Amino acid sequence: MKLANIRNFAIIAHIDHGKSTLADRIMEQTDTVSKRQLSDQLLDSMEVEQAHGVTVKSRSVRNFYQADNGQEYEYNLIDTPGHVDFSYEVSKSLAASDGAILLVDATQGVQAQTVANLRLALKHNLTIIPVINKIDNAAADVAATEAQIRALRPEFADVAILKISAKTGENVHQVLEAIYQKIPAPQGNPDEPLKALIFDSLYDSYQGIIADVRLIDGQLQNQQKLQLMQGGSIFNAQAIGIFTPNMQPVKALNAGEVGYVVTGIKDVASVQVGDTLTAADNPTKNAIPHFKPAQSMVYAGLYPKGKTSYEALKQAISKLALNDSAFHYTPEQSEALDAGFRCGFLGIFHLQIIQERLRDEYHVEVLTTAPNATYHVYLKQPEPKQEYVTITNPAKFPDFSEIDYVTESYVKAVITTPNDYLGAVMKLCDQHFGEMVNLDNQQDLVTLTYKLPVSEIAYDFFNSLKSITHGFATLDTEFLDYELVDVVKIQIQINYAAVDALDIIVPRQKADLIAHKLVKKLKYTVPRRLYPMPVQAMVENKSIARVDVPPLRKNAAVNGEKRSISKKQQLLRRQSLNKRQAVKSDIKLPQSVFDAILNINEPD
Repeated sequence: MKLANIRNFAIIAHIDHGKSTLADRIMEQTDTVSKRQLSDQLLDSMEVEQAHGVTVKSRSVRNFYQADNGQEYEYNLIDTPGHVDFSYEVSKSLAASDGAILLVDATQGVQAQTVANLRLALKHNLTIIPVINKIDNAAADVAATEAQIRALRPEFADVAILKISAKTGENVHQVLEAIYQKIPAPQGNPDEPLKALIFDSLYDSYQGIIADVRLIDGQLQNQQKLQLMQGGSIFNAQAIGIFTPNMQPVKALNAGEVGYVVTGIKDVASVQVGDTLTAADNPTKNAIPHFKPAQSMVYAGLYPKGKTSYEALKQAISKLALNDSAFHYTPEQSEALDAGFRCGFLGIFHLQIIQERLRDEYHVEVLTTAPNATYHVYLKQPEPKQEYVTITNPAKFPDFSEIDYVTESYVKAVITTPNDYLGAVMKLCDQHFGEMVNLDNQQDLVTLTYKLPVSEIAYDFFNSLKSITHGFATLDTEFLDYELVDVVKIQIQINYAAVDALDIIVPRQKADLIAHKLVKKLKYTVPRRLYPMPVQAMVENKSIARVDVPPLRKNAAVNGEKRSISKKQQLLRRQSLNKRQAVKSDIKLPQSVFDAILNINEPD
């Protein structure tokens, strides 16, 4: 295929605006897949994607389109997620694209990730084709949606906005025509040395690492000797091919095209997303500027559960980290849960998806601790030297007597909301210790810029924002800096034994309230024994909240029967003392105990 007839593009949209359905129609109308092969959300092949109805992993597919002008075009569609937690996947896809279709639901209008993903596309200098979807829906307000799109950018004021129904296929042909008319052909030189961008990868037990590539210059041939410019690995291409959407081998990939390379490499750390692939015998001089690494917003511990072994969890996590470059992990040891991993995520939904993928794809059951943010703890030391310890695990939080001060990771949150919800959004940000930086009016929309601590937005801030604005508000976050905070560690003791996996770090002014809510919830989630067990919340070596987990049976000493004092005392000692000491550290905690920590901010 000539370079001038190649188009590489992505579809960007808010979650549930019909992006996957439009991808299905494009594949159907270009005869990429037959009607017998076609199914809903064909590119969303993972179980978690089908279960949640959202795209989690970006995928590419090559389509051949016979245009109305008589020419055939190669359309490389690179799928993108719509949820805020997977914006890094969107960024990778856009880096391999030359244009993007901005899809907006006519029944919901411009929403959160509509704006956030548009900003990402503009950062990559992509050509944007605005499209309104679901015009066949009885609740569609096409005129209002069109006005919202035109208000997003000055250049949208006079552009033609396509109106389609991805479900029925109405006017999808107009989208196919607009792709080659508006999106530019890729810039590259087939005669230059091979230069290709690795924008994604996955691990196969038999073939090793399979890298998704977008060729910039040169040609990639099967069995060619290749080199990774950043990682340094040298290997022969075991196989190369394209996605249709299944993997289809080809003899060569040319400049401007998108495909895959089977590397045969089994070391998951050797191939990094954003690396430049080139020929080992004739390498390119300049590497492609690689991606900025994903900044983890939330940390949580993952530990083996049930029959799952540590080694099985280790192998599954390492392979999953290759498949999801925004997922980071380091080994850690817990006194209560033994060996596990401290993992970094982009958000709570990202954490949930990782947990489900470990279960569904690798058959690994894990216990997940409560998420937390990142802290820099400055210890008391002679002046002027000031060193800090980075804390991502609350159990490693130093003793309060050793701490000089603590700083927490903050983000710049840009929230765009209709005027009607301004007061509610400002109240929400104030409740989460936000500091307003800027307020800007854009017709019927207001853009608020806040500084917010990561710990305050990690759990349910985004869901709360969507709830109070009925889904009309947008949220775009960017790591800002570390700010001084007054926080304390709440340490949980069960049966007088510290359970480090339950430790959490909270603002000092909230510590008393959170501690009482937490022990109350643990009273009903900690597995009961034959004797009452105290659950205490400790802050700076002081107990600030306590409850007793009731025993499985009545206390023999207070069961209402008439017994002598000495007999009651004897029964108490026999029932409690020896058993309590024997199992003091033998505490088995179900996932519901850790889930209780996640819900401490919910109303009783």
